[in-house]
Amino acid sequence: MKPVLHLLTGCTAVGKTERALDWAERRGAEIVSCDSLLFYRGMDIGTAKPTAAEQARVPHHLIDILDVTDRMDVTRYVTRAQAAVRAITARGRAVLVVGGSGFYLKSFLAPVADDVAVPAAIRAEVAALTPAAALARLQALNPGGLGALDPANPRRVARALERCLASGRTVAELAADFARRRGAFTDWTVEVTLLERSPDELNARIEGRVAAMLRAGLVDEVRRLEAAGLRDNPSAARAIGYREVLDVFDGALPEADLPAAIARNTRALVKKQRTWFRTQLGGAKVTVERLTG
Repeated sequence: MKPVLHLLTGCTAVGKTERALDWAERRGAEIVSCDSLLFYRGMDIGTAKPTAAEQARVPHHLIDILDVTDRMDVTRYVTRAQAAVRAITARGRAVLVVGGSGFYLKSFLAPVADDVAVPAAIRAEVAALTPAAALARLQALNPGGLGALDPANPRRVARALERCLASGRTVAELAADFARRRGAFTDWTVEVTLLERSPDELNARIEGRVAAMLRAGLVDEVRRLEAAGLRDNPSAARAIGYREVLDVFDGALPEADLPAAIARNTRALVKKQRTWFRTQLGGAKVTVERLTG
């Protein structure tokens, strides 16, 4: 029988941290983070990172492993996650993966990245093109069509063009190769627990979380991170909570509107997360757990 990998997920503010700690303590498990912002040292308040006391209750992995100016991608993440899972199981302990970042979560369920290496020169060449020019060039390289690729998504068009130029292959050929790839955790049985709350309760928790973050010093945290190079990392700088504070610094958002802006953008993220859970967890063994209180 395959070993079991437990995955706990749910929308932002649903209550993953406390549920994960309780589960891990009862099962003798260690936690592997699957949150795209918990990698970064210093991004604590705005990410609702488990506190030092909470991390002391259960061993955590893949938290505070990068400076804010460093970049993480799914390939690097998978390598680190595999190493963490192997080390935990070698100690005879259960593994609990916790987080709500869709692309990283997907890596436990299916292949998510190919092995096409894109040289910096090609990235620069594609970045210099307008969206229309990039699409025209991609279509010229793919006379048989673009398959399921959304031509209205400039980012996906650019990534596809980079890979076609780097590999000398068409979108269809790359897609066929990708379909034959094994997932990083194919040799595991992945059991998913999806936490849910009613919309009204989740909205109330979001409002409370935003207020607590601001009381705890979110603005000062962003100021320190900005000095450390936060703006050099677009993924981190555009994270909810951080981008709104930076907008305040830039004069683009009145400080009085900061709590409402963070809460509004968090609710928009929750809507996207719910869509992702509904459409991307197919094929996995999913148990839905509804929380209250």
